[in-house]
Amino acid sequence: MAFASPHYGFERRPAWDALPRHRHRAGYLALILEGSYEEAGDRGRLRVEPGDMLVHGAFDAHLNRFPASGARILNLALPDGAEPKAGVMRPADTDLAIRLAERDPDAAARLLIDGATPVRIAPLDWPDQLAADLTQDPTLRIGDWAAAHGLANATVSRGFRQLYGTSPNAFRAQQRGRLAWERIVQGDPPLADLAFALGFADQAHMTRTVQAITGAAPTIWRMQVK
Repeated sequence: MAFASPHYGFERRPAWDALPRHRHRAGYLALILEGSYEEAGDRGRLRVEPGDMLVHGAFDAHLNRFPASGARILNLALPDGAEPKAGVMRPADTDLAIRLAERDPDAAARLLIDGATPVRIAPLDWPDQLAADLTQDPTLRIGDWAAAHGLANATVSRGFRQLYGTSPNAFRAQQRGRLAWERIVQGDPPLADLAFALGFADQAHMTRTVQAITGAAPTIWRMQVK
């Protein structure tokens, strides 16, 4: 999956537009100004309206579907070191941030984050519950999950792909790889120990996954934080 560059600033998406699953190298915020849309990605399937702010972390992957209303959005780069864990937040003062974005986008992004309230999004359907469970435990066996929920493996694979644009196995690899990257750039523990803790077959398996998601091997990331 190639990296996509966000359209920073004000953006309008037409009615019935759709963006296939893609990944961004850098984190950013998307403040919904008009209309609505649905995003299905690493933070679940999220339906957002005016006043909502989507948070995208570095190397997050997602797809977007826009209904008849289309949407007008303000996209701002995440300030260095800032990455709220909530997928959707409600900023305290959107009007001031919108005005500030014209002359100082970084300050506008910080203003949006400061005082923003996380919005709890409940799973909409079983594919969303599976996404939440895989995010919570990237070592989860999908066949075991399907059996526990009375679903056939083929049903799980087909239904999940329809909503998220990827297979459950690929989604799990994305979650596990991004979690590994987060731990790697924190500098601890040793790479072999980290691979074991996160359920990779071995360190080489973790290396392939992290490199596929971030574009660089764990040893490169680890050198940057030493």
